[in-house]
Amino acid sequence: MNFKQFLPIALATVFILSGCGQKNESGSKKEKKEKPAETTDTLAYNQKLKYIANGDTTGRWPVKGQPYPNAGAILPFKRIVAYYGNLYSKKMGVLGEYPPKELWRKLRAEVAAWEKIDPATPVQPAIHYIAAVGQGIPMKDGSYCKRMPEQQIDSALAIAKMGDAIVFLDLQVALSNVKKEVPKLEKYLKMPHVNLGIDPEFSMKDGSIPGRKIGTMDASDINFCSDYLAKIVRDNNLPPKILIVHRFTQGMVKNYKNIKLHPEVQIVMNMDGWGEPILKFSTYKSYISREPVQFTGFKLFYKNDLRKKPNHMLTPAELMVLKPQPIYIQYQ
Repeated sequence: MNFKQFLPIALATVFILSGCGQKNESGSKKEKKEKPAETTDTLAYNQKLKYIANGDTTGRWPVKGQPYPNAGAILPFKRIVAYYGNLYSKKMGVLGEYPPKELWRKLRAEVAAWEKIDPATPVQPAIHYIAAVGQGIPMKDGSYCKRMPEQQIDSALAIAKMGDAIVFLDLQVALSNVKKEVPKLEKYLKMPHVNLGIDPEFSMKDGSIPGRKIGTMDASDINFCSDYLAKIVRDNNLPPKILIVHRFTQGMVKNYKNIKLHPEVQIVMNMDGWGEPILKFSTYKSYISREPVQFTGFKLFYKNDLRKKPNHMLTPAELMVLKPQPIYIQYQ
């Protein structure tokens, strides 16, 4: 919103009759000054950060020195509960396993469970769709990265619309990279409710075939994504975007201290590993809690978490004891 200068009537008349724009001393036209983007309620933001830090005494949480987000930020005011997968595969996650109506019946049940355990934090449902899938065989360009057709992405958006959900488009870049793959999604990232996820597990910088070893991303990769999203937000006057970064090993994310934060982007480091509860808690503590970026997430697997008997998938009550509490929950 631009502020107008109220000039005396006589001066305004002279300006109009002159037939030209007002100029500065160098002879160039004055640039219009835009009102800075509004920030969120800082008091409420600080209070909520302290709430989800959950009594942490390490000094890591809440993260110090982070910028306040622009107005309209989802985090930390709401907890995001997402269903993850790909519509081509029943094995990649719950999103591709069930027809939309049944999917929403299950997702609403998870939303209700989180609202019950933490009434102070409203839940925002989400559809987290894998828009580029790392492959075991090369594509024509040698990238091993299979990009989903637009009609499939549109289908994911349609499923999200059924439940007023936000959307995450996830990238497994394989032998490609984020600089090549993220711009391919710009059409969708310009939509206010569409956000981005990146998966270092399938970022094969050494040329390995995806799935045979765990890949890696550097802070510079994450910064490219956040810079790109921040520009989209500024250029299109959008609320802050959310960037999900998957992680479950030390080597998956390099130089985390160099990750930059922006008022236009909120970054979630998502604990992506599966297994027994003690392993998942240990992974969260070692690679998510001890290496703070901004916000944290936790992935739950309906099947893989149950592989070793008598283990179980962790419940909302069990996750609420974590320090900090995850503000993004992903079900696969």
